[in-house]
Amino acid sequence: MPKIFKNMRIIAPILAGLLLTAAATQAQEVKKDTATVTLDQVIIFIKEQTPDRMPAVQQQTIYSGKKNDVLRLNEINANRTTNNARELFSRMAGVSVWENDGSGIQVNVAVRGLSPNRSWELNTRQNGYDISSDVFGYPEAYYNPPMEAVERIEFIRGGASLQFGPQFGGMINYVLKKAPEKKFSYETQNTVGSFGLVSSFNAIGGKHGKFTYYAYHHARRADGWRDNTGYQIRNSFVNLGYEFAPHWKAQVEFTTMDYELQQPGGLTDAQFAADHRQSLRDRNWMGTPWNLATITITGRWSPKITTDFKLFGLYGERNSVGFTAAPNVVDAINPTTLAYANRQVDRDRYVNFGLENRSLWNYALGKTQHHLAFGFRLYQADTNRRQRGTGTNVSDFDLTVSDRYPRNLDFTTRNIALFAENMFQITPAWTVTPGARLEIIESVGSGLFNRVSGNDVLMPNQELNRTQLLLGLGTEYRIGTTNVYANISQAYRPVLFSDQTPPATTDVIDPNLQDANGYTLDLGYRGTYKNWINFDVSYFYMVYNNRIGTLNRFINDDPTQAAFAFRTNLGKSIHKGAELYGDISWFDVFGAPKTWGKLKTFASSAFISARYDDFAVTSVSGTAPNVTITTTNLAGKRVENAPEFIHNFGISWEYKKISISAQQRQNGAVYTDAQNTVTPTANGVNGRIGGYKVIDLGMEYRFRNYNLRGGINNLTNEKYATRRAGGYPGPGLLPGEGQSFYVSIGAKF
Repeated sequence: MPKIFKNMRIIAPILAGLLLTAAATQAQEVKKDTATVTLDQVIIFIKEQTPDRMPAVQQQTIYSGKKNDVLRLNEINANRTTNNARELFSRMAGVSVWENDGSGIQVNVAVRGLSPNRSWELNTRQNGYDISSDVFGYPEAYYNPPMEAVERIEFIRGGASLQFGPQFGGMINYVLKKAPEKKFSYETQNTVGSFGLVSSFNAIGGKHGKFTYYAYHHARRADGWRDNTGYQIRNSFVNLGYEFAPHWKAQVEFTTMDYELQQPGGLTDAQFAADHRQSLRDRNWMGTPWNLATITITGRWSPKITTDFKLFGLYGERNSVGFTAAPNVVDAINPTTLAYANRQVDRDRYVNFGLENRSLWNYALGKTQHHLAFGFRLYQADTNRRQRGTGTNVSDFDLTVSDRYPRNLDFTTRNIALFAENMFQITPAWTVTPGARLEIIESVGSGLFNRVSGNDVLMPNQELNRTQLLLGLGTEYRIGTTNVYANISQAYRPVLFSDQTPPATTDVIDPNLQDANGYTLDLGYRGTYKNWINFDVSYFYMVYNNRIGTLNRFINDDPTQAAFAFRTNLGKSIHKGAELYGDISWFDVFGAPKTWGKLKTFASSAFISARYDDFAVTSVSGTAPNVTITTTNLAGKRVENAPEFIHNFGISWEYKKISISAQQRQNGAVYTDAQNTVTPTANGVNGRIGGYKVIDLGMEYRFRNYNLRGGINNLTNEKYATRRAGGYPGPGLLPGEGQSFYVSIGAKF
């Protein structure tokens, strides 16, 4: 592999210093150029339309031909206090949501029949930089910002792979609020609600000459709707900016989060039917201290070339302790010892850093302006994973272990990426955008796999080196205020750390394990008509190759010997369907007087067919020398956790200073395993989950500098579940939260 991998800790800061120096020098040169003045682009959003779409080109990113959504949270009556993803993402067609609990600490979303587990099928970002554990080996997003601090959510579907890298699901970016133009501002939002909910969000910001600042602190606690679901969380953030030369600005950001969350565990289906609020676990806890730091430099090298550099780092942990058996196993006091069983402790530590650049060159061919977006990325992520520790037998959040961890593994990911996309303006209405991305990835794993009878069992050193070239092509044709768009882009998902770790000492990992790869295709029509209608109607087709699974094989290929599990690339799935969104402003349609206010309805729907095209599975019966391995194929089975439809319908009325809204979510049934098990297992881990309908109400009243917000979630107290878990935070069936309310008062000065 290139030597640059081994020197990234040295190279990244040096590059950042050189870039800062070069930027200042270039800026002084640009200052002398008074003949040409290029104004920074200003985006004006129309209040009545959300979601909106990104312009064809903004800053250093090309959006032309890509399916994308921009959701401005201030225009939605939703429970932002608890990050209610069901409400927040209702206007983005086809977003699947997992609801582990009512805390909203983790946002679990996905699209197109992919798994919503901690949004791990998405490239998850905040203000344009990574926030997940490891975007390659462990892309789970244990952190997301409090939605009261978020100005908008940007979401690009499959066409995001070229400019942002993995995953198949696309890229989601939480854009935080920024410093206002005045010298000082203060914002506060304070909320109380059902089940002991108390929340306070406070922010300050301003601008003094060339200096800007913005900071917030968010604290929230609740007892929880189910038993044993209490939590407390804090989020803090600061952004400092300085315009050190004309058209050049440096910003420093720091984010820190910590929480303690009691996990109630899953239920069997019988327990769910009897009382879905019950909890059989009161000693299970989780916490993920998270710290993010970023230095951003934006500016222009010349009137035609703008650039953005981000030097970012992450230090985080994932800590859990609990009794992790299935829900049909009782966590009871031992009558002999008069004590509970010792709990299991698992701890991860993540130390990541990277340098990412995006640049845009606006150039002319003849009389036509074209745009080239290009850049690079350097990235390294180190993960230390300690698992199966013997914890205490008490009930609080105690991570003490009595001995060494039986599993203590180290994983490192190193990455270099180069990308370029060029938007050719063929005619004033028609653009064509080809692009490419080159990824060079090194994944290394080693350490202690287990301890058996006091002896250490080491995991064989794992090293995967690969180069991925991704290609894509997008096009867009504008028709008035609407446009037809199409995009096809290759995508991939790197081998995860869990794929490199054998579940048992006898299991074998294929040394030639390959990343999942495939492509996504979008074809759609979107736009607006006057102030009446806002719509986006599209078809998608996604091929997901090299899915990883487990086959059983005979030792030495000898049928008279025992079998072992061999983890390798086995499967292929095809995801296709339609994503539909539309909203109508009825009073505008019929020309009603402005004094009536605004009456709007919206519908966002997705029809999803996600099925395995090929996926071999094996089963073992008998004992050596009479072992039989039976092979079947899951071709035609539905992909687990993929509903066949997701519908959201809503209505809102705005009159002067008040707005009231109601929405209903309808979700189709899902299978929770690739075998499409219908009848739930006795432990609640596998089995079909039926569809559900949930209604949410929201309102807001604005007066002077103040606001009064409130709402009722799950108005009809629907009894439902969105997922089953095989491990954390279950295992078992995880109920959705029942009826709850919240009231919030805020001010902004």
